[in-house]
Amino acid sequence: MQEKKPETATKNPKKANLLDHHSIKHILDESVSEIVTSRGYVEDVRMSNIRLVMGTIIIIIALLAQFYKKKFPENRNFLIGCIVLYIVFNGLLQLIIYTKEKNAILFTYPPAGSFTSTGLVVSSKLPRFSDMYTLSIASADPKSISANQPVQFTKSVTQWFTKDGVLVEGLFWKDVEALVEEYAREPKKSK
Repeated sequence: MQEKKPETATKNPKKANLLDHHSIKHILDESVSEIVTSRGYVEDVRMSNIRLVMGTIIIIIALLAQFYKKKFPENRNFLIGCIVLYIVFNGLLQLIIYTKEKNAILFTYPPAGSFTSTGLVVSSKLPRFSDMYTLSIASADPKSISANQPVQFTKSVTQWFTKDGVLVEGLFWKDVEALVEEYAREPKKSK
């Protein structure tokens, strides 16, 4: 089943500053998310919610330390406790980002009506001072029996952008959809 890309994409072309690698990566990552979700995958926002809750806790700790009723010599132990909690929660947040997210731009649930029980983790890399964009698709639960082998491609971003910095969405959609189909394909069973 082939999904059509949205009509709005042709009316408002996505334009990037070709001298800014973050701008290029942002537009490509945003497009990848659109493509994968248009293929029936629903975004799993649990990891984002965990990060938001952790960030909120960190901000509350900082605000408590800043606006505590007593002045410095009297609130010394409270401040030390807040500093320790601040460091612990920041460390946990960084650990989650480093171990779980890595370069992930999208986590998904399995598509509705699918036989697989795992969603996708879509990751991308665009190293600084390089034009080579790497897109990877893997299972959200690689140890699951229904997890397929991870797939990836590495291509130059110059083939997807015009000299004015406009993303040629048709070419990019074709490459990303081919990668999603390659991941979703049933692995050949050996006899």
